[in-house]
Amino acid sequence: MKWYKGMSCTGLDAEAREIIISGGIRIGYDRLLIATGSRTSLPPVEGLGQAGGVYGFHNLDEVEQIKDRALPQEQIVVMGGGLTGVDAAMGFLHMGKKVELVELAERLLVKQLDKRSASTYETALKDRGIRLHLGTGITRVCCGPDGNIASIQLSDGQELPCTMLVVTAGVRPNIGFLEGTGVELDRFGLVIDSHGRTNIPEIFGAGDVTGRSPIWPAAVKQAVAAAANMAGHSMAMDDFFASKSTMNFLGIPTMSLGMPVRPDDTYCETVEDTGEQYRKIIHKEGRIYGAILQGDLSYSGVLTQLIARRIDVSRVKKPLFRIDYSDFFHEKDNFEFYYDEVTR
Repeated sequence: MKWYKGMSCTGLDAEAREIIISGGIRIGYDRLLIATGSRTSLPPVEGLGQAGGVYGFHNLDEVEQIKDRALPQEQIVVMGGGLTGVDAAMGFLHMGKKVELVELAERLLVKQLDKRSASTYETALKDRGIRLHLGTGITRVCCGPDGNIASIQLSDGQELPCTMLVVTAGVRPNIGFLEGTGVELDRFGLVIDSHGRTNIPEIFGAGDVTGRSPIWPAAVKQAVAAAANMAGHSMAMDDFFASKSTMNFLGIPTMSLGMPVRPDDTYCETVEDTGEQYRKIIHKEGRIYGAILQGDLSYSGVLTQLIARRIDVSRVKKPLFRIDYSDFFHEKDNFEFYYDEVTR
């Protein structure tokens, strides 16, 4: 392997099958994997781009800067209530810092959780002293005489003192060098199919550059599939939901698969809620489209198999949360397990 350290990709000549890197150097290829990742992109908020003390939360360098800056700070605000935003708030909590979190949506973790499961985390975070501003956006960043952030104005009219702002809302794929090359792009990023292939057969993509499910497990799965197909082995990524998230904030284990909320009334919801344990499955015509497990994840193994093997749950004559492995795995005489369409 030849490593071009400290150099960036500046262009692509798909017809010549060459990439162009810093200094105009051209490198030929038979198969190309585009995995250029993404970058922090600050939202269009007045004063945000000019203020000192404003940080992205996207790479190790930014995290190290945040840790150093946070030590003397007492008025820290996190912008964004997704997985990264809650992670950042938890980091400040572990440092013994008071922190406020601003999220434009009406609940935390809107891409992963429904209102019921999100409320569990919201209550737990508030109990630990994190102040939440939900359904509210930042409209303006105000600086002090030294050019550093001093306060922020919210869309509900509040003004919060703020000497450090961590922005976790706003990530853009690194696809600028692909514009005009013939490689298909959309508003999310690089367009790939279930094999990781772009619209040009010898070019593949994986990870944050696609702008889809920008989390580590999804990136790994995309990369494995792309590498296999580049090497001539057929592998698709359609055996599982790309949008799978597992979290354990404040000791509350939660797993989310697929859609967290049903899009319309043609989808059914099967729910069990004991207070300490919450489980929900979204399904339609025997197919599972989404699920949330919170409190007890012991059912995740069975649920994973139901999804991965595309088992028609309408043919299993049991309540959804009572299905176990014996309902779809069978045993041969040699004690080997197998699955077929026979269900109980």
